[in-house]
Amino acid sequence: MALPPKKTTETHQEKLQRRKDAEEAAMMREVDEAVRQGDLENFGERYGKPLAALVLLLVLALAAYLLWWQPSQRAAAEARSETLVSALDNVEAGNLQTAYDALEELAGDGSDAAAANAQMLRGGIAAQQGRTEDAVAIFDGLANDTAAPEELRNLALIRKVATGFDTMDKAAVVAALQPLAVPGEPFFGSAGELVAMAYLEQGKRSEAGALFAAIAKAEDVPESLRSRSRQMAGVLGVDAIEDVDALLEAQGVGQDPAADGQGAPAAPPAAQPAP
Repeated sequence: MALPPKKTTETHQEKLQRRKDAEEAAMMREVDEAVRQGDLENFGERYGKPLAALVLLLVLALAAYLLWWQPSQRAAAEARSETLVSALDNVEAGNLQTAYDALEELAGDGSDAAAANAQMLRGGIAAQQGRTEDAVAIFDGLANDTAAPEELRNLALIRKVATGFDTMDKAAVVAALQPLAVPGEPFFGSAGELVAMAYLEQGKRSEAGALFAAIAKAEDVPESLRSRSRQMAGVLGVDAIEDVDALLEAQGVGQDPAADGQGAPAAPPAAQPAP
């Protein structure tokens, strides 16, 4: 059986040392708290007023945003939309110059979507009025505005090339639109057709035919453009028809008349012999 451990008897000197250590630890805590309290008071005296002013400024800024800036921005956006709608109404009514002039301020007011749309509309009006150079300049400005939405910039580039196609160098047309004339790109159909036409004028019939065929086979391209491209590819000797039966069915060609319940036309009666 194991014997219980002997209790260590603490000497008088050790007791005094332990008590001294405890008193020193308590005193250090009191000093530390006093220092902290003093630092806090000094910080408050030095920075209290600036901090209070900063908090007040933040509160006032938030109030100004909620009560003035946000409603002001909303009202400005509504006014821009009304300007665009009014211009479209004037275009439909044939008041082209009125619409063109009304959009001038909005078109020059920054590079947001409303301003970009105003520039696009002004370019279209100028083109419709026969002012080709003005239209090309407007579309070119929007196409090169890096702050404008990318979709509108690309559309402006296509409109610029389409408007000035007759006078543009065809190599420049290909260079400008080739990045957009790729299957899967949003403007593949429109850009691809312009590039293919430029190829034709350069004498590159095989490149033009292949691009027309690709447009004809693209399901996300409008049917009118696909049909036109299919015809151009055929003229250039490129087969752009993947499913002949489906194409004929879509065009309503080769249907059986009996399927409509009309049947074949009756044969003419046999001639009667003369008496």
